[in-house]
Amino acid sequence: MKLRTQPTTRGRRTLVTAATVSAAALILSGCGVGGGEESASDADELTVVVEGGGKAELEPIADLYKEETGTTVTLVELPYAGLYDRVSSELQAGQPSFDIAALDAIWLPAFAPGLAPLDDLFTADVEDDLFGGLVSEAQVDGTFVGMPVWTNSEILFYRTDLFEDPENMADFEAEYGYPLAPPTTWQEYREAAEFFTRDTDGDGAVDLYGTDVKGAVETEWLATVSQAGEEAMVLDASTGDVTIDSPEHQEALDFYVSLLPYAPSGAAQLDWAGAQNLFYQGNLAMMRFWGHAYRQTPEDSTVKDSIGVAPMIGGPGGVAGVPGAWYLSVPASGENQDAAKEFIAFAYEHNALAADTSLGLVARKSAFESKAGEAGFENYPALVTTLEAPQSLPRPATPQWQEIVDSVLVPMMQKAVEPGADTAQLLTDAKSQIEAIVE
Repeated sequence: MKLRTQPTTRGRRTLVTAATVSAAALILSGCGVGGGEESASDADELTVVVEGGGKAELEPIADLYKEETGTTVTLVELPYAGLYDRVSSELQAGQPSFDIAALDAIWLPAFAPGLAPLDDLFTADVEDDLFGGLVSEAQVDGTFVGMPVWTNSEILFYRTDLFEDPENMADFEAEYGYPLAPPTTWQEYREAAEFFTRDTDGDGAVDLYGTDVKGAVETEWLATVSQAGEEAMVLDASTGDVTIDSPEHQEALDFYVSLLPYAPSGAAQLDWAGAQNLFYQGNLAMMRFWGHAYRQTPEDSTVKDSIGVAPMIGGPGGVAGVPGAWYLSVPASGENQDAAKEFIAFAYEHNALAADTSLGLVARKSAFESKAGEAGFENYPALVTTLEAPQSLPRPATPQWQEIVDSVLVPMMQKAVEPGADTAQLLTDAKSQIEAIVE
């Protein structure tokens, strides 16, 4: 999962109607994934379209599949927006050039009419080994249309050289009345951010900030909404009611912008890549960021050997992140549906192979647990704790979600982080705009 921008093309939500397909007779018997004993297809090659950052996660699985079955799995790497566009256009045409697509979770509701059901793969054992949010996200209108292949969440990154410095520890406790430690609550996070915002070289200008505030992305604020205790993020997909002006959304946005005094200027333009660079360059004491970044620290980073990780912070509703899952799906009009399902079942069974890739992301609980205590996987406990938190809720399952993000949420965030912003009015305006999209 690379640091990517959202697709800019909108209005691609009318897809072909999914044809009914028979359950695949999977070659993987007795392994927890549903299916029979015989191979359902003689396909000797499968094509998987995948976003650039996720290709590495599938490569070891594809290599082993070739070794064990003789079937070549060709991974076609596309940029994020390009993957969206290709899948969308080919599903609409009913002539996919691929057998399997690796899809961002937020795309599933829009693409579902053109995807084959995968209900036969989701046995009780499979569901038990997946986080609840991943199971619910995989379903559209009660039908499973994707198998999780990796997941992610924002967690807390902090500089151990700052947090474990004896002078800092003494000064913090003297000022705030409790020991300095990785923060777990909104109050602790804000106070730690305040404490570490300082001029370190004595030139009169602040050069170390406690945190960042990202105005050019929406996901971090959405995690804060769940931390506030909101159960229906932005809108209730089951009823169609827009909830973005609720007290919880207001409280979350007010907390989010309250961090601006302890963050670098230019928040309205700050995105994931920019925040990551600030942290690696030593300008931030803390950042909330996707867990995969733990394995991506540049060798020449000034903080490379001083990075600690902890679960995402919590608000009144508790700890919460936004699951960032990707799913393997099969086009309903594809020619090799049974063979595609066989590979997806194989990928689930061998999900732990992805742990040793560049991003180190997996989906199964057991795959996370398999690396317990292993050096280089210190981010796993923080990820698991965050993903298992009851308030780590998936984004609304609506085909209009991408349009809501692009045309409402990101512009709203960019306005919210400007000095003197009226957050209540911004949420009221956003509600009207979203209602116009979903009506």
